[in-house]
Amino acid sequence: MKVSPAAMKSMKLYDQIERIHNELHALGIDRESPLAPEDLTPFDQFHYHGTAAVDEAVAELGLDSYSRVLEVGSGIGGPARHVTERAGCHVTALELQPDLSETAEELTGRCGLAKNIDHVCGDILDGGMAGRDFDSLISFLVFLHIPDRMDLFGACLNALKPGGRIYIEDLTRNAEPSEAEWEDLRGKIMCPYLPTHEDYVSQLREAGFENIHAQDMSASWTAFTAERYQAFLVRRPLSVELHGEEVTGGLEEFYRIACNLFDRQVFGGIRVWGTKP
Repeated sequence: MKVSPAAMKSMKLYDQIERIHNELHALGIDRESPLAPEDLTPFDQFHYHGTAAVDEAVAELGLDSYSRVLEVGSGIGGPARHVTERAGCHVTALELQPDLSETAEELTGRCGLAKNIDHVCGDILDGGMAGRDFDSLISFLVFLHIPDRMDLFGACLNALKPGGRIYIEDLTRNAEPSEAEWEDLRGKIMCPYLPTHEDYVSQLREAGFENIHAQDMSASWTAFTAERYQAFLVRRPLSVELHGEEVTGGLEEFYRIACNLFDRQVFGGIRVWGTKP
C-alpha cells in the first residue's frame, strides 16, 4: 500500500509548509534573499535532535566529497543541505510531496547548494532509484509512513551499490496501542504500521542487508518530544502571530500526541545501519 501526497497532509507537520517563509520574514529575510543553511536549521529539521542526528549519520557512514547519497523522505531539504555542507557529498533528495520538494529546491538554490543536491519528487516504491548505485542511503523518521516494509527495504537495497550502507532513524512499538491510540497513529501521525525493535532488524536482514546494528533511541526521543512540546507552548503566541490559529493549533496537536505516545511508552525509537552485500 502506497501513501498518497494528499493523505500526508493529515499530519500537520507537513501541512501549510509555506510557514517557513513566515519564520524567515520575521527574521528580516525576504523571499529573494540568499540564505545560509544555518539560517534554516531551526525550521527545516523535522526529525528528532535536528542536525546532531544528521551529524551522526555523516560520521557513521564516513561521508566525504566522493560520496553519493540518497535521502528518502527529504522534506524541505534540511538534512540534505546539512549533509552536503558538512561532507561535501552529492545528495539525491527524494520527497513524495510536491509542495515540500518544490520548497526544498527553492531553499537549496538560495543557499547556493544546487550543484550538490538534486531534489526529486517521487516515491521510493516506484523503483525510480533502482540501479543508481548510491554509496549510502539515509532516512529520518519517514519509513513510519510506509507499511510495506519488504517492498520498502527491497527498494532501498536496489538503490545501493554493492557494499553500500543505510542509516535509518524510525519509530518502533514498545507497547500495543489502544484503539484510541491507533486512531491517532493512523490519522494524526500517518503511521499505519509499527514494528517492534526486533521486527525491524529482522525485516532488514530478511530483505538482504548484512552487518546490521541498531540503537534503541526510546529514552532519548521521549525526552526530546517532551521538551519540544513544552518549547512550542512557550512560543505559541508568536506562532499564532506568524501563522494563525488554525496552523498553530494543528502543530500543537501533533506535538502533544507524539509527546504522549512516547510518554506512555507506546512509541519506541530505533537508529539502525547496515550494509548491502
